[in-house]
Amino acid sequence: MRQIEKTIEVDCPVGTVYNQWTQFEDFPKFMAGVKSVRQLDDTHLHWQAEVWGKDEAWDAEITEQTPDTRISWKSVAGAKNAGTVRFEPLGPERTRVRLALAYEPEGVVENLGNMLGIMESQVQSSVDDFKKFIESRGQATGAWRGEVHDSQRT
Repeated sequence: MRQIEKTIEVDCPVGTVYNQWTQFEDFPKFMAGVKSVRQLDDTHLHWQAEVWGKDEAWDAEITEQTPDTRISWKSVAGAKNAGTVRFEPLGPERTRVRLALAYEPEGVVENLGNMLGIMESQVQSSVDDFKKFIESRGQATGAWRGEVHDSQRT
């Protein structure tokens, strides 16, 4: 699997930044290529996106979620990917967000795109757009403060 790591600093409190990240159905507003995310239940999501010029769909499972700290996931059907986003307060009004993403490019086009850095550029655009989105709002569009631990998954 290929790995991408990006870090941004956001001028909002950690709770606000974390709360926005839990609003998965809002991801198309700031994530490049994401067409829709449907939250099926507390730990399962259905994604539709344009990846390397073609439509892709996959289901993901949240494997760990701790408010204001981290969210981890892995795909369980469709395009193979997994990752973790971590939230670190840098003061009362500033938060560091660290995104680590692993994905499996499939076929010639995706492997070529990977070599050219297209996916890395798309992830950078997404975190930059998330920063702009939450900073311009100053508040989250919603929140889910529940916890998920690997042993609790069904």
